[in-house]
Amino acid sequence: MPGTAVVRPSARVVVLDPAGRVLLLRARLTDPDIPPGEVLFWYTPGGGVEDGESLRTAAVRELAEEIGLDVDPAALEGPVWLRRFVGPFAGVAFDNRETYFVLRDVVHEVDARGRTELEVLGDEPHRWWSAGEIAASSEEFAPRELAELLPALLDGPWTGVPRIVT
Repeated sequence: MPGTAVVRPSARVVVLDPAGRVLLLRARLTDPDIPPGEVLFWYTPGGGVEDGESLRTAAVRELAEEIGLDVDPAALEGPVWLRRFVGPFAGVAFDNRETYFVLRDVVHEVDARGRTELEVLGDEPHRWWSAGEIAASSEEFAPRELAELLPALLDGPWTGVPRIVT
């Protein structure tokens, strides 16, 4: 499947509040022609990199679009994680190449007014989660090992190389 999939570089942001909770959106849309269904999984804000954009610029743009948060690209730590996910959307296979950054100590009320038409169609509610709540939950998360990954981010500024996650 990777040989036939559309490669889609994307930038994501692990948005942390002062209590160490992470902001996640819930994915419910599998095809723009089908109404959103049950929650498929929870994920961090972010999305595709547009032509000519750097990963940091894409991450900042996505934060503004999806949650109404304007930040300076220099405020992002990382990259901290790299994730590859191959899967379908609207009958097309996508080879998602995700780069994750961290944004700390965020106090923000999510504002969805900047979402794209597709994001509005997906009706993606949000929630702030602690690592313990994620670990105790039966929900699916992206990355899958999010509960195990968060403590390393909460310990302080990221100084290492990006970690490969699933």
